[in-house]
Amino acid sequence: MSPITAAAVMTTVGSSTGMAAVGPPARGAAGQSTAELAILLPALMILILTVVQVGLVARDVVVVHHVAGEAARAVAVDPAHEEAVAAAKRASPALDPDRLRVGLRGRRAAGELVTVDVDYRSPTDVPVVGSFIGDIGLSAEAVVRVE
Repeated sequence: MSPITAAAVMTTVGSSTGMAAVGPPARGAAGQSTAELAILLPALMILILTVVQVGLVARDVVVVHHVAGEAARAVAVDPAHEEAVAAAKRASPALDPDRLRVGLRGRRAAGELVTVDVDYRSPTDVPVVGSFIGDIGLSAEAVVRVE
């Protein structure tokens, strides 16, 4: 009988179970995972920051439409421009009031339609990504009949 070595047993057992033999990594492959991570991590972080920035702009879009509706409701009761601006600012605590513009179009008489225009410059403040995108202009309008 021939003597059985550990390598022969590992090869025999590994081949019968379908598992590969476990051993030390090939020479020069020990730092490969670290190099791959170092290359991939910046791209992954930029992707995550981009998703965050898109989420913030999407939130601003929803809030701007809400502000237009609230300003329109205020104009329906009191057609003064100041009341529409005040209602818009009350309805938008998440928005910077210095970047918000509210405009009215139409006759502000009882029974007439008035259009409320809301414009907002959404800031892109997320690090790295924001400086490449720049501020985004958002707008919404709502039409209401003056009471």
